Amino acid sequence: MPASPSLLIVPARFKTGKLYTQIATTSAGLVLGSSGDFNVTRATTATRFNSAGLIESVASGVPRLDYYTSGGTAGCPALLVEPSAQNLALQSQDFTTTWSPTNVTVSANVTGTTDPFGTNLADLLTATASGSARVVQTFSFVSGTTYTYSCFAKAGNGFFGMTMENGGVASGVAVIWNVSTGAFSVSGSVGSGYTLQAHNIENYGNGWYRCSMRVLLGLTVTGNIRVNTSNGTMSSVVVQSDNGNNVYVFGAQVETGSVATSYIPTTTAAVTRNADVISVSGAVSGCIGQTEGTIYWEGAINRYDRVFFALASGSSTTQCVRLQTTGAGLIQGVVLSGTAQCIIGTLAAVTLGQFYKVAFAYKENDFVLYLNGVQQNTDTSGTLPTNLNSVYLLNSNGTEITDQRCRAAALYTTRLTNAELAALTT
Repeated sequence: MPASPSLLIVPARFKTGKLYTQIATTSAGLVLGSSGDFNVTRATTATRFNSAGLIESVASGVPRLDYYTSGGTAGCPALLVEPSAQNLALQSQDFTTTWSPTNVTVSANVTGTTDPFGTNLADLLTATASGSARVVQTFSFVSGTTYTYSCFAKAGNGFFGMTMENGGVASGVAVIWNVSTGAFSVSGSVGSGYTLQAHNIENYGNGWYRCSMRVLLGLTVTGNIRVNTSNGTMSSVVVQSDNGNNVYVFGAQVETGSVATSYIPTTTAAVTRNADVISVSGAVSGCIGQTEGTIYWEGAINRYDRVFFALASGSSTTQCVRLQTTGAGLIQGVVLSGTAQCIIGTLAAVTLGQFYKVAFAYKENDFVLYLNGVQQNTDTSGTLPTNLNSVYLLNSNGTEITDQRCRAAALYTTRLTNAELAALTT
């Protein structure tokens, strides 16, 4: 970094309720010690991808250092912070119970194949006839709601498919993936009321992929979610299978919202994971540049239209300096002092899941935003808010929880030079 930051956090050291900062000093050089550490609140357990390359559950209030990389191997840790989410799919790890089979046998807790937790709780679906071979769970869909449906799958000798439909396949959507190669295969829709907005596949290592589909509902109906073994084809939205096709499955999840959040296990009822809220206030005001300063953030954006790093006067959303994303995927540097004083954005949308380095420097009538070493936009008019005394990492006062993986965050009490900003974000 070009100079000593006044506040630096590279997620590494923590305990229940605390995330320790590496540096916390005032502009006068006073070392803050523990008063510069971030408070961590989450009232439920939650899961993360650990350094061994496995999913594991962590206790309530424990910060989640997540080591996930797109290649499915453990990489550098990043702080995982998510909004509240609820898994509405029941018996997410046991497809022999709430799930009704058709033309398929379900072999539970298959030995010799570890699940994403490193245990033996995965199930094997094997088609007993050609045609549609699936397990089905009845589900209540609400019109106007966006659902994200996800499930872990591992190749047997066939493909893997997921379906959301109205109970008679008069309307619905389906997606098939080749989980031998980790590639999308085919998707389809029929009728009205189900709009497939996106589909995705993520490598979780050890042959496991997390497949997901985002669907907007245009009707309120009691329908179904399906997990299918497949030969890679579909008729309308009925996923087809050859007799004997099989696939390993684990961890089904249905949640409202536009992304598949971290896995939430269920049994006989829906389960909620509370939001992660990470912030520090009070003495840390000396770490914040009041008349000029710079905020730096490095991480991956997983959801648009959210604040992901903010300085504020108390919990105010109208007296603050912050970084946020727009619904169109632009990163913005924003200054509010009652009204908007500065709003400058990146030149193009960022890619969800990709890691970036961003810096926003502020001073009265002098604002600039840098991304990955490149100047994005400037603003030469605007005043600053007063009494900035709180730092919200990855959320704004707990009301606009984002969905990010943060590798580093820092504050400077000066407006760094453009050359320093370019070096900092390269």
